[in-house]
Amino acid sequence: MRDSTTGGIPHQQPNDLLKRLFTPKPATPSVPVPPPAWVQESTGFGDNGHRGAFGEEFIRMLATAANLDVTRKERDRVGVDWQLGYAGRRGTRRYPAIEAQVKCTSSPVIDDDHIRYSLKLKNYNQLAGPDYEMPRFLFLVLAATDPHAWVHATEERLRVSHAAFWLCLHDKKPVELDGNISASTTRTVYIPRTNLLTADSLHHLFAEDYRDLVGV
Repeated sequence: MRDSTTGGIPHQQPNDLLKRLFTPKPATPSVPVPPPAWVQESTGFGDNGHRGAFGEEFIRMLATAANLDVTRKERDRVGVDWQLGYAGRRGTRRYPAIEAQVKCTSSPVIDDDHIRYSLKLKNYNQLAGPDYEMPRFLFLVLAATDPHAWVHATEERLRVSHAAFWLCLHDKKPVELDGNISASTTRTVYIPRTNLLTADSLHHLFAEDYRDLVGV
């Protein structure tokens, strides 16, 4: 089924859970639209790699809108996916930079004031503690289960669904791994829903308060 109001583009319905979270009033259910033939013929559409790529591009879009330099770490060996900074010499007070580990989920556990997310201890330890050259953050992107709901483009706007949140763990201690605790074990982190990531809030993450938490 095609909709003339969207220029012939099929409606893209968001995930029910996230729709209830971000839609003030329940929307009238609509008839599901079957995916186009090119989607049915593709393989791996919406798998973990696809969702992860969307999450990273979500962050790149926000950082670009915030007029920040964005550098992608091609080999994630130290728990960093992106480095964000202001133009200039790296590592100076005048031109600060931050690093981010990006995760994307379509099944968040959402409470009144925070979001619960299970993070592998390997990733947790790559974010926790103060022994870093620059501040590190966890960026959690919430995306619908259906990839067709991730973006909705018209002639007037591009809507990207749904949201991203940030968390700083420099005030937490890394977990010591032993025979009973492995790097694949998970630890639940609690991300305040007030930590909504926007083009404006990205700039707040460069504050001296976060830089004072780290140092080598």
